Formats: sequence, C-alpha cells, structure tokens
Amino acid sequence: MTDVATAPGLLEACWRDFVLGVVQGLTEFLPISSTAHLKVVPVLAGWGDPGVSVTAVIQLGSIVAVIAYFRQDLQSVLKGISVAVSRGQWREPEARLGIAMAVGTVPILIAGLAIKLFWPGYESSPLRSVPAIAVVSIVMALLLALAERIGPRIKQLVQVEGRDGLVVGLAQVLALIPGVSRSGSTLTASLLDGWQRQDAARFSFLLGIPAITIAGLVELKGAFTEPSGGGVLPLLVGIVSAAVVSWLAIDWLLKFLQRHSTWIFVIYRLLFGVLLLVWWAGSGSN
Repeated sequence: MTDVATAPGLLEACWRDFVLGVVQGLTEFLPISSTAHLKVVPVLAGWGDPGVSVTAVIQLGSIVAVIAYFRQDLQSVLKGISVAVSRGQWREPEARLGIAMAVGTVPILIAGLAIKLFWPGYESSPLRSVPAIAVVSIVMALLLALAERIGPRIKQLVQVEGRDGLVVGLAQVLALIPGVSRSGSTLTASLLDGWQRQDAARFSFLLGIPAITIAGLVELKGAFTEPSGGGVLPLLVGIVSAAVVSWLAIDWLLKFLQRHSTWIFVIYRLLFGVLLLVWWAGSGSN
C-alpha cells in the first residue's frame, strides 16, 4: 500500500512512473541507493511511498539495460559454463565468473525469501523510514570512503573465484536495507577485497542481474494490483524509462571509474543523508 489517499489518473500515473523510472535508472548502478531515492523522491513530491512491489518491477528496466550492455560478457559466461560441464574445464575465466555469479546470488536469495516469509511488515518497517535511510546513507558513505582509502586495487575480473562471489554476495545482502545501495555495498566490498575500480563495478553489475530480475518477477502481481499503481501502462512507462537511463548510467560509470575515484559518491551520500535528516527534523515527519 502507498501513502497517497486517492489513486491518480492514468496520465498522472504514467508521469509518476516515468519519473520513478528515471530515478531508478540514475541510481541503480551508481553507488547511491536506488531504493532510498525511490522512497524519498515520491515522498518529497507528495506522492507517497510507491511501495516495494512497484519499485521492484520498475527495476526490471535496469535489468534489460544491464543484460543488453553486457550481452557479450554473459554469452562468454554461458559458453564457459557449457564447456566446463562438457570438458571439465572449470578453471577457465568465463567458467569461474559464472560460478562466482551463482555463488554470490545465493545469500541475497536466502535473505530475501526469509524476509518474504517471516517479516510480513517489512514494507512499513522502521528500516524504510526517512531518518533510517538518511543514517544508513551516511554510514555507507563512510565505508565507501574507507574502501577508497585502503583498497589495494590490484585484482582484475579475469582473476575472479567463487570465494570472491561469496564475499561480494554477502555484501549484496545489505542492499535489502533501504539506503545501503546494492551497487554501493558490492563496490565497497570489492574495493576492500583488492579489486580495481572498473572491474569491481563490472562484477557488481553482472552479479546484480539474477537478484534484481528475481525480485522484480516476484513482485509483478503485487505491482499490478496496487490501488495507486494505475495498471499496466504506467509500469511499462517506468520500465522503459528505467532501461534507457540505466544504459546511459552504466556506460558513464564504467568510463568514469577508469580515470576517477569514488569520492564524488562519498560526498553525495553524506550530503544526501544529512539533508534528509535536516528535512525530516524540520517537517516533523516520520
């Protein structure tokens, strides 16, 4: 359920989901938390919380973008797994990357299923409140700053092992907390584990494909039946806008990390968290 009292008309619903898609595309693959922005932007706009189901389905647009962008990498992984199964060549880079992706996906699937089964009030829990998101954003900014400072940045994607998938996959579980950022937590863990920035980002993108896809598909029914969702058309608008903007964001970030550090995101997250706390305190909201 959302916080708005009445359902918007079709055009307004399309506009809202278009904006949510743009926000999703800009924030899913940058380490600044798409979940936090998809919660906060509609609240600041007076639309209310769109809900877990709607935001999860709009994320499917980001999956379309990342699959299209990394289609050659994914083809190589599938080919590597196929060769490994038929010939036993599991030490090839493509096969090891496939194993790492599979291993890294297991923790968030287990955690997500546990929340779905045993935490029915998660969507309205204090973890999704504005002050909680603000505090988490600040904490994650500090952890990313630490990773930027002490990470040796020597490992490349061709060196990936199943153990790397587990380490980054465990960090990905933290993304179930709004404000953490899936790409932020995985990028932070990768940098602390010694990865080069661009390779850390590439693995973060690839690792996110199974988790975000499954989350979106699971929430499809709930999104279409949201009272304020507006039906199928607004969701399609949101998915398309998320796909286009996600593609642009992926391309920009990979090129950016070739020459720059992640400090700009550290500063942004600190400011985002502090400004949210100031706004929340001034508005008297919860």
